[in-house]
Amino acid sequence: MADAADRGAHRVELTASFLERLESIETFLAEADAPHAYDALLAALRDTVIPNLRRFPRMGRRYLDQPPQSAEAIAQLAQLPAGAADGLRVLGSGDYLILYAEENKGSTVYLLSIRHHRQLSFDFARLWPGAGQANV
Repeated sequence: MADAADRGAHRVELTASFLERLESIETFLAEADAPHAYDALLAALRDTVIPNLRRFPRMGRRYLDQPPQSAEAIAQLAQLPAGAADGLRVLGSGDYLILYAEENKGSTVYLLSIRHHRQLSFDFARLWPGAGQANV
């Protein structure tokens, strides 16, 4: 039986694209001789971000509240499935921005990507199957 803290809690899933981004961050920080920064990022995800998203899945700001300004990001957003961009949210954690989406009819939060706040944009083409590919 779930205790009161677990009732209504969402499940948080890390997508393949999120895990790939974590790997690239780990490589970058190792090359920069800062593996402790990667450990700190993982600790923040495990101890703060994921537990908070389980309880408050809408705590991040809507991604489209501050739409991207680059032509590349705008073009990628236009290629997403209908309505997909409306469900995107962004959450800041230290120097990182986390892109995620809450499943509309379920109780799952999907962590889609993570990037340093100074990076240009998220890679939307890799987040949904078929997005960014021309229909033939």
